[in-house]
Amino acid sequence: VQTVDFFTPIVDDPFDWGRIAAANALSDVYAMGGTPLTALSIVGWPRDELPLDLLADVQRGSAEVLVEAECTLIGGHSIDDREPKFGLAVTGIVDPERMMTNQAARPGDRLVLTKPLGTGLISTAIKRDRATSEQIEAAVLVMTTLNRAAADAARTIGVQAATDVTGFGLLGHLGEMVAASGVGARIDHRWVPLLPGVEALAEGGVVPGGTGRNLTSVGEFTRFGDLAEPLRTVLADAQTSGGLLFAVGPDRCDDLIAALGEAGTPAAAVIGEIVDGEGIEVE
Repeated sequence: VQTVDFFTPIVDDPFDWGRIAAANALSDVYAMGGTPLTALSIVGWPRDELPLDLLADVQRGSAEVLVEAECTLIGGHSIDDREPKFGLAVTGIVDPERMMTNQAARPGDRLVLTKPLGTGLISTAIKRDRATSEQIEAAVLVMTTLNRAAADAARTIGVQAATDVTGFGLLGHLGEMVAASGVGARIDHRWVPLLPGVEALAEGGVVPGGTGRNLTSVGEFTRFGDLAEPLRTVLADAQTSGGLLFAVGPDRCDDLIAALGEAGTPAAAVIGEIVDGEGIEVE
């Protein structure tokens, strides 16, 4: 299996940016139940405007996460670019008999989320100097946490349906899952874990452009009822290095929650279920 992901800085610290970029790039492999083997770095750098020492810090952060993932950096490519960009192309392996896909959700499955939402909102707050130290610390911790332990727990339990929650937000990626599986979904917003203060950020208009576009897009297949606009925004927030979303049979759900708890994932929340029908209903 192969994947690629890169982006411009979302935090001020270059070392943390490298860590986040690496964890984010590895996530797609984990979402399939795979094991990353090798990575190639992708770099765009304004060499006449930013010192290469900063790039070295980015690379060090990335290398730290790759070591944790037992994934080998074997090379890469860099170009002179007016705006800094960094990421990885990752190659891994997966057992076809144990692969997790977004096409395997079935009515009755419980939806389990492994990280809280809100990294897009907090990243925007950082850029606007509106984020608190608590929010920055919490977001960086979440974004630098590998989805490896969550994927390992799911494989042990025998989960077959999964997706990672990244740029399209929780509702966008869940929408892809239900469409691919030919089912619908129901989630309870009260059960969805959130990073500190993100609802207030949404209410205050500290919203990234991608999140706004997501909210418009998911409105085509999501029934929000009387849910307030800030909460709708949080549920559509464009995540960086977000968690995994599993659809697991009710007979295995408790075992999965226990395994995620033992693995120490940032969250292990049952946020809803798969139902007959189509689209998503938010309660």
